[in-house]
Amino acid sequence: MPKTTGSPLRPFSEREFYLAEFRRRSIGIAWPETESFDPAAREALIEVVSELAENQSRVVVMSPDEAVFAAVGPSAVVDFGDDRFGPGLWRKLREGGRAGLRLSSPSFAEECTRAAMALRLAKVVWIQSEPPVERPAAEARVSVLDLAHLETLVGSSTGREGASFVVRPGKRELLASIRSMIQGGIPSVNVCAGHEVARELFTYAGAGILFTRDRYAEVRPLALDDYDPANDLIERGEADGFLVPRDPESRDDVLAHGVGVFIEGRYLAGIGAILPHPEENAGEIASLFALTRYAGEGVGSQIVRHAMERARREGLAYLFSCTTSDRVEQFFLRHGFRRVSPDDVPKAKWQAYDPERRARVRCLRFDP
Repeated sequence: MPKTTGSPLRPFSEREFYLAEFRRRSIGIAWPETESFDPAAREALIEVVSELAENQSRVVVMSPDEAVFAAVGPSAVVDFGDDRFGPGLWRKLREGGRAGLRLSSPSFAEECTRAAMALRLAKVVWIQSEPPVERPAAEARVSVLDLAHLETLVGSSTGREGASFVVRPGKRELLASIRSMIQGGIPSVNVCAGHEVARELFTYAGAGILFTRDRYAEVRPLALDDYDPANDLIERGEADGFLVPRDPESRDDVLAHGVGVFIEGRYLAGIGAILPHPEENAGEIASLFALTRYAGEGVGSQIVRHAMERARREGLAYLFSCTTSDRVEQFFLRHGFRRVSPDDVPKAKWQAYDPERRARVRCLRFDP
């Protein structure tokens, strides 16, 4: 088993990851007049807008509420009714990286949708104190929904999608607006409470719901620019006890042979590695871990299916994985793996392996 040592790398924070993604992009924050703008919400908005502006992002706050604009900067407000509102915003944004777009309260949802699509915003954060979609029976919050699920929910006469999701009363118009924005080219829409906007934008776990066109656009090998967030994710999994701690050399093996599941083709939702064992023409699935936001959303399954397809394509004799977790064992069994003896996986796996852990480990194997 690899020895545990501290990483010599400076941790790559969640905030840094998202700020890098948002740099030089235009982000819209939609704040309806019906949503509270109490001191906590005001402080949260000022913090987020200031940080994004300093990050060279462009922030457009869309609202009918003058108190919201006062927090952004009262001199940086443009009326949506002006035919030249786009260039007007552009000039304000050039001056300070932030601007307000004044919408009418009665038609807020419609105007917000039209404005976002006209401006081709990279992301919209829609402030709502209550999530528009929930799981029945007060299960864990809904953290991500793609366009296919959104279509079903908006089109359903009952506001339900099977036993998985249900639309909260009075929220169908909001979902219809989100659907229109995504269909119209907005890559993603986040919905969260006002005081949670920083946690929603800058943390892996999030605080609300992320709506995207495709839930998981791509499973691919890690690139150089993915190593920072991937390393951070591995360290998080080790610290939480989900992954076996690895020394820097073993960590590099995981990165070199790592694959990721990417949201919108860019955001890393989860990782895994397919470590080669050429002496037996085998591959080992290791360090399988998903961001908190996407846990339970099928990230691990996507990586395992990718590994199985690759094993068939490359003519590997078998794939295997080792775990001490009942839950992980059941996960691999559901994907067609079978429980085998430690003698049925490569001997190199057990070199310098902790004897106590080996006595507890379960080995799962898949023969293509």
